[in-house]
Amino acid sequence: MIKLEKINGKNIWDILKLHVSEKQKHFVASNDISIIEAYTAITGNGHAFPFGIYEDDTPIGFLMVGFDTDDYWDDAPVIAKGNYNLWRLMIDKNFQNKGYGKEAVKLALKFIKTFPCGEAEYCWLSYEPENKTASQLYHSFGFIETGEMDGEELIAVLKL
Repeated sequence: MIKLEKINGKNIWDILKLHVSEKQKHFVASNDISIIEAYTAITGNGHAFPFGIYEDDTPIGFLMVGFDTDDYWDDAPVIAKGNYNLWRLMIDKNFQNKGYGKEAVKLALKFIKTFPCGEAEYCWLSYEPENKTASQLYHSFGFIETGEMDGEELIAVLKL
């Protein structure tokens, strides 16, 4: 059974051992960078929720949910203000193509719909235009591309 566990002092080291394949590395930040970004968002008056993705007790991936913006995000897309975002999603190379990504997105959306930072109208995310697997996955949940970009990534939104 797939579950999410908040990153903590006990599980962080197992999560840091997870990696995507070499050909996917340009699609998603490494878990250490993501955890650093979570910390800096939180210390900058923002919100970040980093989770390990587990199959029973085996760590298989990482995801992170964010809310709103922080004090240091100068070029934040307009959609970021007052909304949740699926900030990161990665499944370790040894556990891909087994449906774990889809299950993890379901769990992330279930968490977001508890509105831990308050009500919001949208969940948004961004991904590299050439990442067709991510595009198909997010479209299957109803995410719609807006035509806007977050840096080099396409933005897609889902009405909550």
